[in-house]
Amino acid sequence: MNFPADLKYSKEHEWVRVEGNTATIGITDFAQKELGDIVYVEIETVGESFDKDAVFGTVEAVKTVSDLFLPVSGTISSKNEALNDAPESVNTDPYNSGWMIKLELSNPGELDGLMDAEAYKKHIGQ
Repeated sequence: MNFPADLKYSKEHEWVRVEGNTATIGITDFAQKELGDIVYVEIETVGESFDKDAVFGTVEAVKTVSDLFLPVSGTISSKNEALNDAPESVNTDPYNSGWMIKLELSNPGELDGLMDAEAYKKHIGQ
C-alpha cells in the first residue's frame, strides 16, 4: 500500500495535502482497498462550512456506502468533478486523480492533530 510522506492522515482514513490555506482531501489507499470497487461519490456540500469530523459526503462501493468525514474545519471550495464520470479513480489513484474536495482551512492548527505516514501505518496495523 502507498502512504505518501507529504500528506497528513486522519483516524477515519482521509488524507490531507496542504498548499497555502487550501487543503485537498481524499480517502487513503487503505480505505479504498477496504471499500472495494467504488461506483459513486456523492458530494453536495461545495460552498458550505463545516467543523472538523463533520460528514461532507458519501462514497458508494459495490457492497457498502460509507460517510466521508472532514479531518479539519473549513469551507469546501470545490469538488473533483471528474469523479462523476470516473469514480474508479479513487481506487486506481487515490492520492492524485482520485482526490475528492478542496477546502479553505478555518483552523490550520487542527493539522497538528493529524497523523504522519508512519503513525497512520501503525494505526492500521502496517
